[in-house]
Amino acid sequence: MAGNDKRRGAVRKSGTKKGMVVGSGGQRRKALRGKGPTPKAEHRYDHPAKRKADARKKAQQEREEKRRAAEANGELVAGRNPVLECVRAGVPISALYAAHGIDADERVTEAVRLAADQGISVVEVPRVELDRMTSNAVHQGLALRIPPYEYFEPADLLTAARDSGLPPLLVALDGVTDPRNLGAIVRSAAAFGAHGVVVPQRRSAAMSAVAWRASAGTAANIRVARATNLNRTLRSFQSEGLMAVGLDADADVTSDELELATEPLVVVVGSEGRGLSRLTRQHCDQTVSIPMSAGVESLNASVAAGVVLAEVARRRRL
Repeated sequence: MAGNDKRRGAVRKSGTKKGMVVGSGGQRRKALRGKGPTPKAEHRYDHPAKRKADARKKAQQEREEKRRAAEANGELVAGRNPVLECVRAGVPISALYAAHGIDADERVTEAVRLAADQGISVVEVPRVELDRMTSNAVHQGLALRIPPYEYFEPADLLTAARDSGLPPLLVALDGVTDPRNLGAIVRSAAAFGAHGVVVPQRRSAAMSAVAWRASAGTAANIRVARATNLNRTLRSFQSEGLMAVGLDADADVTSDELELATEPLVVVVGSEGRGLSRLTRQHCDQTVSIPMSAGVESLNASVAAGVVLAEVARRRRL
């Protein structure tokens, strides 16, 4: 057995050589690199916060589309009382719709008569069609369509003021969102000799049926302009020689001391809740407050505008 390399119990080793160890190819180093800051919750895919943000964005887009559609097609007013108020106020109306077989009461009779006197078309439609037109609103068999308001350009107001031969008097609204306040301010502006009202294109009430009714029809006698950028419009007015006076409860000058009343003027009215915005206040040449009894914090935006415009008119008469 000696000399025989075969030993009992011996383990034969493989004749193959061990291969090369495969490296990571730099993958481990890349894996250690940071991936940047963690995205906000509303930016993460399928995160509840992102779903909520997307829903808010979609709702905002839908509201904007409805607003544009309303501006393109006009506004539909439904109900016997609202319809009669619009016809009485002289609101511009495209057509008056009455359901077939409507139970005519005094409101219906008066609305139809006034519409006929004003040359407004009275159209009889099936009740189901009126339901569709009003999106199943409570129309009581009566509705009307108001055409889109045709806004003027801010420059048109200055032209009208110069043509009048009087010192320009304009009213600019900074974020007034209640159409009733808009209509009331338009009414005060017409009553106290203003040459026009300027509203911003965004975050502002529009000349809707509610605003028309609140103006008691005076919106037909005064120009309402829409400004893409209110502060830029104020600067353009100032470059034309107008002074901008903003209504501010914290102002040091009161309406009793408003010496600028007889100068070319634009009265700036702030929103119902927060008043003038910071940037708009900076663009005003002067701010003015209204003296009031103790215990009263502030006035409604339309009431405050009426008080100051009345004081301006009084000083100009003198």
